[in-house]
Amino acid sequence: MQRHPLNTDFRWQQPPPPYELITDAQARAYREVGAFVLPEVFAASELAALTAALDPYEVAANDALLQVDADQPSIARRDEIVFRAHIVSDCEAARAFARHPVLTALCRDLIGPRVRLYWDQLVYKRPGTAAEFPWHQDNGYTFITPQQYLTCWVALTDADETNGCPWIAPGMHRFGTLAHRWTELGFQCLPGAPADAVPLPVKAGSVAVFSSLTPHRTGPNLTAAVRKSYILQYAPDGAVAHPRTGPMQRADDPHRQFLVVDDD
Repeated sequence: MQRHPLNTDFRWQQPPPPYELITDAQARAYREVGAFVLPEVFAASELAALTAALDPYEVAANDALLQVDADQPSIARRDEIVFRAHIVSDCEAARAFARHPVLTALCRDLIGPRVRLYWDQLVYKRPGTAAEFPWHQDNGYTFITPQQYLTCWVALTDADETNGCPWIAPGMHRFGTLAHRWTELGFQCLPGAPADAVPLPVKAGSVAVFSSLTPHRTGPNLTAAVRKSYILQYAPDGAVAHPRTGPMQRADDPHRQFLVVDDD
């Protein structure tokens, strides 16, 4: 295990109680394990409306994969695993969901008083997705300062070990961002599953809550149904991205990185 070259002075930070939404046990799990599950916090009607808004974006993204050269590095594979980012840029339902009271309360509890949406994307695993998505940290794709931000993995359908729920490597978030290498399936920070790897099965309407520094992976979809998730990531206002190429940039694009908490 090696640290990312930009990870030179990492120290874990987390707001103290009292909390608006989470329990002391959940706060401790986030601090010590790097993740917890917030069970069934979204109503079926909310999920149905959100899924109806997201599904056409997934269909279009899957169709667009026909135009991707087979030799071009990609984490998406047509008719298997489909990604579509920045839906909030032109979908009012997604934009409103990013400000859902449950999500903004999580942001206050785990980040602080000024928080922006950093990233949003759907990730659908269709039946027959046989390969896993490798062990990685979200901050390993694009290095963000401060290194720790919040990932909310919203289950639109039930997710468990049979169809690709998240697995985490407990406690490894405390090392900060690790070095990642590219594989044909995506960036990877761990060559294999840690002995203490833990699955996070989630029912539809639940949220797998974890740090951008928590190594995680998802397994294959061995079922006959599509596993649907919508991932929203939140960072402190003022966060800066360090792309692998190009200049540093503030994470404050008003079309997709808007404030969701402004309590100052």
